[in-house]
Amino acid sequence: MSDVSIGAPGSYVQSQTIQAKAPPPSPTSRPWTPTRIVGTTWLTLWIAGGLGIVWFLLNSNSVALVFGGDGLLPVSLTHNAKFLTKYGEKFVSGFIITLKLVGLSMLLGVLLSIPMTFMRMSKNRILGGIAYGYVYFFRGTPLLAQVFLIYYGAGTFRVPLQSVDLWWFFRDAWNCAVLAFTLNTAAYQVEILRGSIENIAKGQWEAAAALGLPKWVTFWKIILPQALIVSLRPYGNEIILMIKGSAIVAIITIYDLMGETRRAFSRTYDFQAYVWAAIAYLVMVEALRRAWDRIEARLTRHLKR
Repeated sequence: MSDVSIGAPGSYVQSQTIQAKAPPPSPTSRPWTPTRIVGTTWLTLWIAGGLGIVWFLLNSNSVALVFGGDGLLPVSLTHNAKFLTKYGEKFVSGFIITLKLVGLSMLLGVLLSIPMTFMRMSKNRILGGIAYGYVYFFRGTPLLAQVFLIYYGAGTFRVPLQSVDLWWFFRDAWNCAVLAFTLNTAAYQVEILRGSIENIAKGQWEAAAALGLPKWVTFWKIILPQALIVSLRPYGNEIILMIKGSAIVAIITIYDLMGETRRAFSRTYDFQAYVWAAIAYLVMVEALRRAWDRIEARLTRHLKR
C-alpha cells in the first residue's frame, strides 16, 4: 500500500490517500453441469459424424497419401475418383437447374403475391374470399400433391387445353414445376407481406393523410419499404424452404440436383451420390444465409446504434 498526499495547506485540493488495488482473483474452471455435459456430447457426436463422412468420401474415391518421390515434397496424393469424373458435370448441371427453378419461382411468386395481398386485405368480401381460399389451399396441402395435381392432372384435361392452345405449356414438366412452385410460394409470401404491412403502426397512414398524401403514394413510399424490412427474415426462410423443397421435382422427370443424384445412384448404387447431393444443398443454403444476413445488415444499418 502506498500513501500519496495531494494538495497543500490552504489550497482547495484536499489531501487524499491512494490505495493500491488488490489483484483480480484467479479464474476458476467452469463446473460440469448437466447442460454442459449434454452440449459437449452433442458437439462431439457432430464432429465424429463429420469426420466419418469425410473418411467415407475419401475411402470411396481411393484417396491416399504416398510417401516418397523426387519432388520438392516427399508426399504425393493419389485418388481414383471414377464417380466424380463420370457424374461431376451432371451434378453441376443439376445444381444450376435447381437454382434456376427456385429463382424463377420466387420472382414470379413475388409478382403474384402483391396483388393477392391487396385482395387478401380488401374489405370486398368476394376479393377477400378468393384470396383467402387461394392461400388456404396452397398453404394447407403438400407441395408434392400440388405438383402432381398440375403435372398429372393436366393430362386429364388435354382436349380442353388443346382447344385453348395451352397444352404445349402443361405437357412440359419444367413448366408445371415452375407453375406449382410459383403458386405455392406466392401463397406464403402473401401472408408474409400482409403480416408485415399490418405490423406498421396506423399512425403512419394517419400522418400521411394529414399531409394530404394519396393512399397509393403512402403505400409505395412509406408503408411498403418499412414492411419489406420487417419481412426480410421470413422471405429468407421461404427461399431456404423452396431450395430444400425443390428436390421433389425429380419425381416428374426434371433432372435437377436430386434428379441427377437419383440417376447416378440407380446406375452405380454408390451411396456417395446422396452424400454429395446433401453437401451441395448445404452449400446453397449456407451461401444464401450468409448473403441474406449481409443484405439485411445493409438495409437495416440505420436502425443500429
